[in-house]
Amino acid sequence: MIGSFRGDSAFSSWLHRLAVNLVLSDFRTTKRRTARVMGTNDLEAFDKSDEAIEPGGAIDLEDAISKLPPRARLTFVLHDIEGYRHEEIAEHMGLAIGTCKAQLHRARKLLREALEQ
Repeated sequence: MIGSFRGDSAFSSWLHRLAVNLVLSDFRTTKRRTARVMGTNDLEAFDKSDEAIEPGGAIDLEDAISKLPPRARLTFVLHDIEGYRHEEIAEHMGLAIGTCKAQLHRARKLLREALEQ
């Protein structure tokens, strides 16, 4: 990280911005994780004995995801599972935002086709 200091500003300003960015990034990650967790003391809410669960349904989805093209799979996982925004994914992957959205659309389309069979 120290190699990213270009000397355009004071070192203390750069270091402060770096610390702020790390804290904000950690905050966003924690917020995403806690948003997906639902705490409850009522365990009956998780009793699904009434519903017919198709055996192997989860495995079929995991298998379909694993067969997606690499960039489409990464975009799908980051957006739909991890909760990242298109802007964050595009920056991480070095793509345009429109390309990121197209990859997500492609991944969803391929998953629908795979799961319909």
